[in-house]
Amino acid sequence: MFEFVRGTLVDMFSLQLVIRALVVGTLVALCAALLGVTLVLKRYSMIGDGLSHVGFGTLALAMGLSMVTPLNTVITTPLMVSIPLVLITAFFLLRISENSKIKGDAAIALISSSALAIGVVIIKKTVGMSADVCNYMFGAIMAMQASDVWWSVGVAAAVLALFVLFYHSIFAVTFDETFARATGTKAGFYNMLIALLTALTVVIGMRLMGAMLISSLIIFPALTAMRLCRSFRSVTVCAAVLSVVCFFVGIFTSYAWDTPAGASVVLVNLLGFLLFTTIAALRSAINKRRETQ
Repeated sequence: MFEFVRGTLVDMFSLQLVIRALVVGTLVALCAALLGVTLVLKRYSMIGDGLSHVGFGTLALAMGLSMVTPLNTVITTPLMVSIPLVLITAFFLLRISENSKIKGDAAIALISSSALAIGVVIIKKTVGMSADVCNYMFGAIMAMQASDVWWSVGVAAAVLALFVLFYHSIFAVTFDETFARATGTKAGFYNMLIALLTALTVVIGMRLMGAMLISSLIIFPALTAMRLCRSFRSVTVCAAVLSVVCFFVGIFTSYAWDTPAGASVVLVNLLGFLLFTTIAALRSAINKRRETQ
């Protein structure tokens, strides 16, 4: 078993494509986990899923405008189109949710389903459904190129820097937005910052994980960490570590057994969640038993 793992790791790190995917995926997993804790606690975790559908729609729009060549050709143009459009969508999504009768999950469902439908129609009418749509729907690790890495490193660095810089304000808005407003914190600004950072993370991660699976990197690590950790800082740190570890294990599993990369990462995250849930249940049972003695 040890020799199998060792040989597989050596083979993995000898391939430039896998190294690119690991670099991008690690950064995306880290950003998604940090933002995921806040989104889950604010009951806004499905924003990642909605924005990923919008990202798919913008990629389809780019193809429809002849801004990219074949669907499986990776150049910087798709990200140049997707990033501003998804950022604008995140802004309007938050504004609609806060200032209209369409709230939270309903607004997300409305926008995400519409964007997904528009994207499918555009693809059908331009490059045709025979194109490799699965690359964008479920991820394509082997299609990553150097341009993806540079874009992803730059965007991820900006996301991490802003999260660390505004950590205390994000913490305040996450736990008690009303109190934060009373103490002078600009809650609206930080809510918008969280949405925009999430949009950036979704866009750079969608090529690797796919539009259908990228939201799992936001939701799973946070929920898993909350099984055992209690403070915001411990949950955030635990979620970040779990997300990176699960991503690496998922990519290893995908390479070793030739399974889809995005789906493998999600399944590893699911196993981690089940493991932490079991440990939490056992710990609770032990504590109750001690109290009764």
